Amino acid sequence: MRTKPLHLAVALDGAGWHPAAWREPTARPGELTSARYWTDLALEAEAGLLDLVTLEDALLPQATDRTDVVVGRLDAVLVAARLALVTRHVGLVPSATVTHTEPFHLSKAVATLDHATRGRAGVRVQVSLDPREAAHLGRRPELVALDPRSAPDPALVADVLDEARDAVDAVRRLWDSWEDDAEIRDAATGRFVDAAKLHTVDVETRHFSVRGPSITPRPPQGQPLVAASSGGALGHRLLAESADLGLLAPRDADDARRLVAQVRSARREAGREHEPLRLLGDVVVVLDERPGAAADRLARLDETAGTPLASSSDALVAAGTPAELADLALAWQEAGLDGLRLRPAALPDDLRAVTRTLVPELQRRGAFRTAYAETTLRERFGLARPADRYAPADPERTR
Repeated sequence: MRTKPLHLAVALDGAGWHPAAWREPTARPGELTSARYWTDLALEAEAGLLDLVTLEDALLPQATDRTDVVVGRLDAVLVAARLALVTRHVGLVPSATVTHTEPFHLSKAVATLDHATRGRAGVRVQVSLDPREAAHLGRRPELVALDPRSAPDPALVADVLDEARDAVDAVRRLWDSWEDDAEIRDAATGRFVDAAKLHTVDVETRHFSVRGPSITPRPPQGQPLVAASSGGALGHRLLAESADLGLLAPRDADDARRLVAQVRSARREAGREHEPLRLLGDVVVVLDERPGAAADRLARLDETAGTPLASSSDALVAAGTPAELADLALAWQEAGLDGLRLRPAALPDDLRAVTRTLVPELQRRGAFRTAYAETTLRERFGLARPADRYAPADPERTR
């Protein structure tokens, strides 16, 4: 019997991660901006007992030079808020670009989501070096001036990563700016809040300043889950410095082992080696129980798109049976990962294949839960609820 739990997340984006997915017979391209479409996907993920769903977002359309792919998306945080109404267990983790998002706005949005879900919220923080995204806001001329055809100046990359680290720190401080018992709600005395238990955070950096306190009481989890991806010019730094959950993109088990070692080393360099960090491997999935059928479907999708997905994907594209994907998941777990974040190539087909064929296969092997047990998303990943940094130490705890 396996003792280490395997975690499974699903990354939802448009009609799926293959550019031709929207043209599949079962796709629902006319509903991509409807609440029903997203609630159906979230409920399918929850029926499959998945740990969480991530919702993609960016400050640019998916494509600016093609008309044969899905273009346009809804705001990830607002979609997650809608999903909070219909789900009870699955974690909801929208993406946010901290390079162009004020920490105060992000902190209260995710805190609100955590209250709405009673402790199932998180946020996938990401940075941007795209001059077109910077031009939408116009506040970072040094980013607007970048040539997208050239590698960015390492000093500018470091500056963007410094800003992201500081932004996450400010968000976390704002989550702590209300002590857990700051709200009194005593109608008899007319006291709703204890003002002494609301704290300024006084964060000031080169790019922003935040005084605080937040306008939103401390989230149920204390600190909602912070996730970050790793790779490319940005390396592992944001993940190592700021995340509770890291998303890697290995190509095989040996690569997974190498990436895990690199992240753990970066975590030590950041002085956070004693803080828990969970790691998931990203995989684009095309699943079918019939041997060879998934590969055939992928070839058909590639032909429709005019280019193979594997040539442009930053993550491994796995086309096979549930048993083959289960083998991969367990091999990567042995290499040091805590599980997978699955990117369905076509929605809803590959999400249903995950929940209705991969999950039962892993359950048969004793590698995946058969029911939800934990209440909060942090608990699901074995992460303790952090103490409020501004609250006085509990004398009972220090004896």
